Amino acid sequence: MRPVDMQVIGQELALKWPDGVEGFIPLEKLRRACPCASCQGERDVMGRLYKPAPRPLTPASFELQRLNPVGAYGIQPVWGDGHHTGLFSFDYLRALASGEVEPPKEG
Repeated sequence: MRPVDMQVIGQELALKWPDGVEGFIPLEKLRRACPCASCQGERDVMGRLYKPAPRPLTPASFELQRLNPVGAYGIQPVWGDGHHTGLFSFDYLRALASGEVEPPKEG
């Protein structure tokens, strides 16, 4: 399901869905939930997780510069510290907004 409206309001990403549900994701939560391999790691064929050392996050890490559309299924945030490799599906955004998914507290 694709949001019918998406905009930054203060320090949150506001989402409105076709079924009338509205959700809000704090920008810090959105950044910490970045699904890219640099942030979350990646698994090899044996299932072992390889994760780089966490990179320190600064205030710029939570400044959303823009949202790039990714096909018909998601967005790619560009952050103030230059990070831009996370691809967030709309399903993942809805789960983040509803609290079904929580990002790691560290990192």
